[in-house]
Amino acid sequence: MSTLQRTPFYQSHIDAGGKLVDFSGWELPIHYGSQIDEHEAVRTDAGMFDVSHMVITDVAGKESKAWLQKLLANDVAKLKTVGKALYSAMLNEEGGIIDDLIVYLMNEAETKYRIVSNAATRDKDLAQFNKVAAEFDVELTERPELAMLAVQGPQAVAKLKQAKPEWTETLDTIKPFVGADLTDIEGDNWFVARTGYTGEDGVEVILPGEQAQAFYSLLLENGIKPAGLGARDTLRMEAGMNLYGHDMDETTSPYECNMGWTLALKDERDFIGREALVNKRKQSKEDGTAMKQVGLLLETRGVLREGMTVTINQGTDNEQTGTITSGTFSPSLKQSIAIARVPATLSDEDSVQVDLRGKGKFVDLRVLKLPFVRNGQKQFD
Repeated sequence: MSTLQRTPFYQSHIDAGGKLVDFSGWELPIHYGSQIDEHEAVRTDAGMFDVSHMVITDVAGKESKAWLQKLLANDVAKLKTVGKALYSAMLNEEGGIIDDLIVYLMNEAETKYRIVSNAATRDKDLAQFNKVAAEFDVELTERPELAMLAVQGPQAVAKLKQAKPEWTETLDTIKPFVGADLTDIEGDNWFVARTGYTGEDGVEVILPGEQAQAFYSLLLENGIKPAGLGARDTLRMEAGMNLYGHDMDETTSPYECNMGWTLALKDERDFIGREALVNKRKQSKEDGTAMKQVGLLLETRGVLREGMTVTINQGTDNEQTGTITSGTFSPSLKQSIAIARVPATLSDEDSVQVDLRGKGKFVDLRVLKLPFVRNGQKQFD
């Protein structure tokens, strides 16, 4: 029997009353008593999530930029200033998504970068990193000794400034999707970035593991509420953000999961999966098999669940189907929501339904453009 891994915040979770579960081989809190309260704290005030299970990989070498331009579907040449972040898919040769990740530019010479990728895909990510790196002068260093804490919500930055007044100038300076080295303030291996997975303002802090519990306690003292995996999932769903292994995987094209905007295709850069991606996109449009991602809202009672079949124009000659890739009850909307993959031809005139209980009783769904909620506000009428 394999032993679950623990993050540097493990004791902090125990002390805060966290209910710990197995998440991709890590012992992490699902909640601290009330998932709904934790969700609401992030939407209206400030909450914090342990994301130390994420994989941090530092990249160095004179061909670091070229390696990343080969590896990723988005182009790190877009990173013009130190600390700037880029969201990208990493594709396989068939144009499917191995993982989605964030890469930061760490020096002006463009010889140092930092990648933050998903825990559940660690082994295959690192295998792909190293496979492609064999052709480049680049050195990859995984950083398991570092901890990572997401501090999210409309009051997150204000409360972080209260806890760490010496960070005020830095926090006032960094814009969304930009990070800053805190070495001069905190010592080695402290980094803060205006990123997150909730649809709210906030930051993600990378820090030495041995200083994690003290930092957690300080944030608790300044009114930042612990939040678990349950709230993280409902928050990201309301924000229309994908979860790897659910809304996308190695069989999914970025075009099928609302990630087409991350593809840098304007020049001739030869990244892995490009040719297959472009060819499949063209073919699917021609043969009518193209899919797209939408949001679904259930305006009656019930809960939409992953794996449910979405039926379009049920009972007609034009009947088609799609699939719910993530579904939940939305604490902010007090209704059930879902992220779904449906035929790209779906229009406003089409009826969309789901058989909630598998008994042939179809319920109407409302199709919405994602996100459902952003910065605490409902994004539809």
